[in-house]
Amino acid sequence: MGTTVEARVSHRFRASADQIYDAWLDPAKVRRWMAAGLQSMGLAGDIRQIEIYARVGGKFLFTDQRDESEARHWGTYLELERPRRIVFTWIVDESEESNPSTVFLTIQPEAGGCFVTIVHQMLPGWAEYVPRVEMGWGRMLAGLDQL
Repeated sequence: MGTTVEARVSHRFRASADQIYDAWLDPAKVRRWMAAGLQSMGLAGDIRQIEIYARVGGKFLFTDQRDESEARHWGTYLELERPRRIVFTWIVDESEESNPSTVFLTIQPEAGGCFVTIVHQMLPGWAEYVPRVEMGWGRMLAGLDQL
């Protein structure tokens, strides 16, 4: 991808690494934690679609209703290493499909739970959005902690 900027967030969970890994790939669980994360940002959390094909090269699609439009988030799984790592592209607009951002989810098992870090690599043109992206992923991790 060349030069990138990074948004980075971490969260410690009482849940095991296996449980957190599975929660990223189970459509019912993604629906719940994503809705909670969106609601914590003042959005309705009205999840419309969750499609997950959890294999390397598999696609995903998440959509939620925001006012009069449906926000779409989609991408492709690049790495799936249970229970420690998920890497995927992240696209929110068709114009990004030829050069998507990449999200690295790292899960480190610990006594009594696990420690999760998300690194979202984006093109330099997105640099001003890094704080907003970090807030969004942080809220998603907090939503996941509610499961």
